[in-house]
Amino acid sequence: MLNRLLAPLLVLASLGAQAQGTVYRCPGPPVLYTDALSAKEASDKGCRTIEGTPITVVQTAKPRAPAANAAPAADGSRGADSRVDAGQQRVRDDERRRVLQTELRTAEERLATAQKEFNNGQGERRGDERNYQKYLDRMAELKDNIARYEADVQALRREIAKLPS
Repeated sequence: MLNRLLAPLLVLASLGAQAQGTVYRCPGPPVLYTDALSAKEASDKGCRTIEGTPITVVQTAKPRAPAANAAPAADGSRGADSRVDAGQQRVRDDERRRVLQTELRTAEERLATAQKEFNNGQGERRGDERNYQKYLDRMAELKDNIARYEADVQALRREIAKLPS
């Protein structure tokens, strides 16, 4: 029984020993480690053998070929049959324009409300702001909100400008 198990182990160990060839370290800007050179080629290139250092070889899985019925790639390389006709694209563009214009109106309204409340840094104090620092904190927050709302309005206008007429 022991001999049956020992024989395959010896065969596997000898295969592993054969797989370990001479590995060379070749100089250069990209230092090259290879076992594909003969001793003469290695000496011609100035390569030295590496002995006593264990070498780990990591093999990556080869990419599989895409299946014929797989979905088209998302990199924009679609076939001509998957294109949208001009009328449908026009409807999509009009819908997108309508949504962006609605968002632009609400963003402009928020901006106007915040600017009115900010009043150029001289906003009215509320009753709950007995402490002056609370008032200053609210004004700073309003100023930040105004900057954010202005950026939103500008971004929406840029998006609308990108749409085809």
